[in-house]
Amino acid sequence: MPPQDHHFVDIERGSGPEATGSTTSGASPVMRKYRNFVGGRWIDPASGEWFESFNPASGQAWALIPKGGVADADRAVEAASATFQSSSWRAMTPTARGAMLRRIATMLEQRIEEIAPIETRDNGKRLVEVIPQFRYLPEYFHYYAGLADKIEGSVIPVDVPNVFNYTRHEPLGVVVAITPWNSPLMIAAWKLAPALAAGNTVVLKPSEHASASTLEFARLLEQSGLPPGALNVVTGFGADIGAALVSHPDVAKITFTGSEVGGQRVAAAAAADLKRVTLELGGKSPQIVFDDADLDSAVHGVISGIFVSLGQSCIAGSRLLLQDGIHDRFVERLVSAMRDIRIGDPLDPETEVGPIATEAQHAKVLGFIERARRDGARCVLGGNAARPARCGAGWFVEPTIFTDVQPQMELFREEVFGPVLAVMRFRNEDEALRLANDTKYGLAAGVWTRDTARGIRLADRIAAGTVYLNSYRSVSALSPIGGYKHSGYGRENGVDAIREFMQVKSVWVGLGAVPNPFPRRSE
Repeated sequence: MPPQDHHFVDIERGSGPEATGSTTSGASPVMRKYRNFVGGRWIDPASGEWFESFNPASGQAWALIPKGGVADADRAVEAASATFQSSSWRAMTPTARGAMLRRIATMLEQRIEEIAPIETRDNGKRLVEVIPQFRYLPEYFHYYAGLADKIEGSVIPVDVPNVFNYTRHEPLGVVVAITPWNSPLMIAAWKLAPALAAGNTVVLKPSEHASASTLEFARLLEQSGLPPGALNVVTGFGADIGAALVSHPDVAKITFTGSEVGGQRVAAAAAADLKRVTLELGGKSPQIVFDDADLDSAVHGVISGIFVSLGQSCIAGSRLLLQDGIHDRFVERLVSAMRDIRIGDPLDPETEVGPIATEAQHAKVLGFIERARRDGARCVLGGNAARPARCGAGWFVEPTIFTDVQPQMELFREEVFGPVLAVMRFRNEDEALRLANDTKYGLAAGVWTRDTARGIRLADRIAAGTVYLNSYRSVSALSPIGGYKHSGYGRENGVDAIREFMQVKSVWVGLGAVPNPFPRRSE
């Protein structure tokens, strides 16, 4: 049951005063209370239980999220399956699905300023970063709206006489999409737009640490004309509702973004029922800076790659490889650029570094820093928890840089998912390539050099799904993203993504009488 020392606002039923997560004059904190969205209706969790969502900037609870379980998973999949099998959904043409996605894009364009602060309050990402990200969200729906009726089959010139053979691309069925806490709504768009464009129905399960913006997005879709059951949003913990969704027999595909361990569990559970899976997992991405690079540009790119989102990005450039000739100068410039950074409330436009998204992650990041010191790495910037003014017990960590990092150290090998940069030296191109590939991950990499031929050589040889040359951290609806090795498999964004949600059917049509296979027998 909800704690008794708060005022509650029932979001879907519209009762009570408007809640922002702040405090009312002389009153206890106002909290939002959400419900699951299933079959076009807002419903309580079957257990009747909610759990608190915490504002990372203050460490205080600000919303109540439904605690879903097996029964909620069953209801959501049943609703998605019923819609997928309905005659109206199956009769909807790809062009009509495209029009539906364009309406969703239009609704998003009109509500960006309303939803963005909710995500900031939920996961601590700075509002000045969330708003541009949200302004781009409609592009994912516009892109797949245009692509919905462009996925064409083929006529195959088969070597069999008197038959006509063609292929068609068909939807898979019910898709379960599981999203993380670092960019919940953006990654939901990566999954939802191509899945719907392909003709599937979706059950979306956001991270228990950042569910609110996804639930607000579902409220928006009520007004877009999306048929009930085409999208269902259920919340709760991975071990409960997440596991129930992944193992549900009526689910055809799971698309998961999260940790390597979480991806392994999803893949193992899906394999038991031969479900299709797309996994976008962890990273330990290298940024390689050669001595001929534009150093100002490279410094800015390294900062963008690791500190702008506090390292809470799958493609965070958390390993910096510097050629010997520029190592000391580059580190000095990097430290100077980050020394007086403004740490504080992510809703404040003047803030340059916000909080870590969860209390557990805050403790994990500080643990990495402590062990890096013990291992012999040299901390040249930060290295402590931060306590900015007017932020109470928020979960802040100073931007941190370690030099003298060695390949055997945990800081070089394991994903921190925090504002911690590991710096190493290299002598030449071969050593840089060896260090870059010396990881079980392969999500992204950056190369900084004025030698275009060298940049392209390295892009060809680095084992990563995305390689940036003299830039870092760009993402587009038009270009695929995905991992090599332990960073996962399958692709999101671009044409590749819609094909992840379709299956190919080969159709054979006879063009004449079928001959008797046993001609000696009488007819």
